[in-house]
Amino acid sequence: MQARIDDSANPDVTAAVRLLYKAIHSGGVDGRLLELVHLRASQINGCSPCIFAGTHAAKKNGETDERLHTVVAWREAPFFSDEERAALALTEAATRIQDGAPGVTDEIWDAAADHFDEKQLSAIILNIAVTNFFNRINRAVRTPAGTTW
Repeated sequence: MQARIDDSANPDVTAAVRLLYKAIHSGGVDGRLLELVHLRASQINGCSPCIFAGTHAAKKNGETDERLHTVVAWREAPFFSDEERAALALTEAATRIQDGAPGVTDEIWDAAADHFDEKQLSAIILNIAVTNFFNRINRAVRTPAGTTW
């Protein structure tokens, strides 16, 4: 597959994206958890470049193959903490927004709020939103897997 456009053509977009990531990473959430959130949203959306790059970034942040291979089935896998499970549930609910989906229920929100303060929740929500943003762009312009950012 070949990309339909060069995604680095607009430096203003690149600058804006850097600011978004700065805000995400200033929220006090462990980088490994942010990478798991990114990976899970990208798996749901079938975004191969984000899955590829996200897995690469997670490994650079010390994530294990065991956890990376099972994040798709995090509910059944014994490798995730309660905090991570709450973030992954929030990720799935905020990502799956098709017609009729319940979205982020009070139960899911309350479970996440039990583990994260408002600044951290804001960072996680922004990370989910930015991931979904890039998943949709990559699908539209056919960005191939194999690139890391």
